[in-house]
Amino acid sequence: MKNQTYFISDVHLGAPSIDLSQDRERRLVSFLQSIAEHCERLFIVGDLFDYWFEYKHVVPRGHTRLLGQLAQMVDEGMELHIFVGNHDLWMGNYLVEELGATIHYKPLIWEVPGTSLRYYIAHGDGLGPGDRRYKAMKKIFTNPMVSWVLQRFHPNFGVGLARRMSRSSRNSQGPEENAFKGNQERQLIHSQALLEKEWFDAFVYGHRHHAKELLLKTQDSFNGANIESKYYVLGDWITLNTYAKWDGKRLTLNTYSHQ
Repeated sequence: MKNQTYFISDVHLGAPSIDLSQDRERRLVSFLQSIAEHCERLFIVGDLFDYWFEYKHVVPRGHTRLLGQLAQMVDEGMELHIFVGNHDLWMGNYLVEELGATIHYKPLIWEVPGTSLRYYIAHGDGLGPGDRRYKAMKKIFTNPMVSWVLQRFHPNFGVGLARRMSRSSRNSQGPEENAFKGNQERQLIHSQALLEKEWFDAFVYGHRHHAKELLLKTQDSFNGANIESKYYVLGDWITLNTYAKWDGKRLTLNTYSHQ
């Protein structure tokens, strides 16, 4: 019976080499096969690809094992949601047409079916205070006119540009950049700020390449009572193989052990 929802993020297919990317792809496909029987809904919360530039009739090569597995699961009734991340932000309608996916370009407020729960789901890039340089660059590169101009160039240029930008971003960050920074985490600050305006039972993010589960405490604005929300960062599939699972009763953060 398909009655479970899964969340993954930051697979970064295509990097840093074909061999390593395909090893990661096989590992993810193995995971998807293991959950296929019960997976009603899959959220891929950004950076499925390490680079992506989509033309009207051309998409980057590769990733056939994963796309085939996702297509089969959708054909068998799974609901597929894919969030655009900072590495695959030039995503168009290819995965909509080929896989039946719903593409999310902005954070999603998910009303959990059969419950009164509200989840805030986002890749996480550009949220919270600071990071003005990145926010300005993202605004430029996601401008429809910029995308239109780039699509006038040969695909080797567009895909090559996306690959170079992703490689440059990756090489500029060491392992320490992905370490949890406590109260300085922009996504955490963003979540606390949202809770002051409206209630969410949980926040689910990608982007940061560490797995984290925290309690967020705030006060009810009507009676002052202490109430709690949950904060999740999904980790990645480069080194952690982590995912979240909603089983109809609770959301848990887990690690896949590939045999």
